[in-house]
Amino acid sequence: MSSGEKPPAGPKPIEGEKLFRVRDHENQLTLAAAVRKWLGGELPWSHAERLIRTRRAIVNGNLCIDPARRLKQGDLVKLLEHSLAPPATEDDVVIRHLDTHVVVVEKPSGMTSVRHAEERDWSNKRRRANPTLEDLLPRIIAKKLAGHKKKTRGEATISRTPPVRPVHRLDRDTSGLIVFARTVPAERGLGEQFRAHTTSRRYLAIVKGRVTERTIETQLVRDRGDGRRGSGDDEDEGKRAVTHVRPIEHLDGYTLVECRLETGRTHQIRIHMSEAGHPVCGEKVYGQAKFVGKQADTSGAPRLALHAAELGFKHPTTGEWLEFHTPLPRDLRAFLERLRNKSGSVATPPVAAPKRTKRKPPHRAE
Repeated sequence: MSSGEKPPAGPKPIEGEKLFRVRDHENQLTLAAAVRKWLGGELPWSHAERLIRTRRAIVNGNLCIDPARRLKQGDLVKLLEHSLAPPATEDDVVIRHLDTHVVVVEKPSGMTSVRHAEERDWSNKRRRANPTLEDLLPRIIAKKLAGHKKKTRGEATISRTPPVRPVHRLDRDTSGLIVFARTVPAERGLGEQFRAHTTSRRYLAIVKGRVTERTIETQLVRDRGDGRRGSGDDEDEGKRAVTHVRPIEHLDGYTLVECRLETGRTHQIRIHMSEAGHPVCGEKVYGQAKFVGKQADTSGAPRLALHAAELGFKHPTTGEWLEFHTPLPRDLRAFLERLRNKSGSVATPPVAAPKRTKRKPPHRAE
């Protein structure tokens, strides 16, 4: 290519997700050849390969970045409108507060918060291959305390850093603020606050439909009748779950909402919004009503559009009220901007969040 020539343009965005089932006459085609065929046959080979390498091809539910992969009859291939984010690493974890007793961090999407009970007996090798935030934090803390100095003594300090103690969790695909205890007294004190629902937790979510301000209160059960967690019909069964929902910005077919947790049950926001007819964009589990087949998510969300934007709690040893805030991360800001552009003039200006008195713990009525 001469210096005066422009490099070829990259693959154009796909309008929504596209699903393809590999048929018998497509057996053993490379993924690049199949993509080129499915998208009209005139797509340059370089564009088909780049589409795959930029994390926009899912084969049988798993990301594939190998254009030369041979497909088999019956394989299900999904082509995404936008690239999936690369896997989160410890470099994506941001420490917001660190002292002897607690650590507050911003968890990236795609990273599991804590190890599940059935994984506690995993070997160290298996743990290292599938690290959680709980696993990574001791090393991240030690590197911060060591000033990122690359020396033998510093590395030894890293290996001796005590483990952190989880007191709550965020879903794997949810980003945002999370606190871990670093001592037994802190674990006890924070645990009491989360059980009493005296912490402050505010989430931002982009959901389907036009949402009005409301409070959702139900009894959440492990099986609502169709094999999924959800709201039960018996008021005496399950656990009370309360979510306060407020719209921040209306778009054409979607709403940016604020969700404040009065209680903190597993998947509470995702379940409540879905059952209200407003599933979170990118939802893969609760994107349908009870006893209704799975509904396709056509939003184009890069992942679950849910972010823990505010976290407040009383320091377990000093009693000081600590409160942290973080805006939507880059991937969700870009997704929100795409929805705004599609909406044109339909979008309404963001509504300012109500002012809150800082350094004062909220009072929850149970």
